[in-house]
Amino acid sequence: MPKSAPTPIADDARSISTFLEAIAAENSAARNTLLAYGRDLRHAAEWLADQQATLGTADAAAIETYLVALDAEGLSRATRARRLSSLKQFYHFAYDEGWRADNPTLRIDGPGRSARLPGTLTQDEVARMLDVARNHGADAATKSRNACLFELLYATGLRATELVSLPDSALRGAPQMMMVRGKGGKDRLVPLSDPARAAVAIWLVHRDKAEDQARAKGKPVSKFLFPARGVKGHMTRERFFLLVKEVAASAGLDPTRVSPHVLRHAFATHLLAGGADLRVIQTLLGHADLSSTEIYTHVLDERLRALVMEHHPLARD
Repeated sequence: MPKSAPTPIADDARSISTFLEAIAAENSAARNTLLAYGRDLRHAAEWLADQQATLGTADAAAIETYLVALDAEGLSRATRARRLSSLKQFYHFAYDEGWRADNPTLRIDGPGRSARLPGTLTQDEVARMLDVARNHGADAATKSRNACLFELLYATGLRATELVSLPDSALRGAPQMMMVRGKGGKDRLVPLSDPARAAVAIWLVHRDKAEDQARAKGKPVSKFLFPARGVKGHMTRERFFLLVKEVAASAGLDPTRVSPHVLRHAFATHLLAGGADLRVIQTLLGHADLSSTEIYTHVLDERLRALVMEHHPLARD
């Protein structure tokens, strides 16, 4: 009996799967990036299917209508920009692979991302969170782990995933600099502050003691700085997200305005306010493009305005 022809949705699903496999192999795309691409492309494929079209047959007009529909749903500009970006990546791949003779997204401009700076924290607010983190936990080991997490985050500006997945080997021997594996598998060196190095040293004592006990029971030894019993073998970014909320609340801050990413922004904002060069901050944050870092230039604008108002003779009252 002959097999039935594949449905348009099945064809799109196979195309999406092939695309994801390719960028995972060629670009070393992070798992979260792949998941985001997959969600965006599946959503577009389902919408197109309702319009009797597919990713393989959609023209520029269909893609533009899809974007208008997203706007009508009330989706944020950032979400719409991300979904168009996913489609652009997909169609670029489809054209290169010969699946299509054209790229329907080539001349479509997206809504762009808002150039506003995400929420940040004052230096006093960060100090309060660091104080709370040192005493947050049921025992000495948990408290030292939490202190280590927060000291490292504020000292380095790491992304949450980069932080929780750090190998313990990266911080053996009290190094002055730490190697970090960032987005796209790119490595970068970040310096460590003395408080962060001290917090790491204390945590390693507790961590190694627990690992020795596990080894004595025949359990495998973890390679991560922050081991956990889950599938990944290390603390998840979701658990760390909740931990940041807990510490923020205990520090008297509104937990809805605090996240690991907000602490990352605090790191960059406070560095720039202290006189750090924008290129240096780009390197420390692991931004591939300086435009991603230029969102912080408002700090420079404020500092320059204050300098002019304070020192320019015509600006004095």
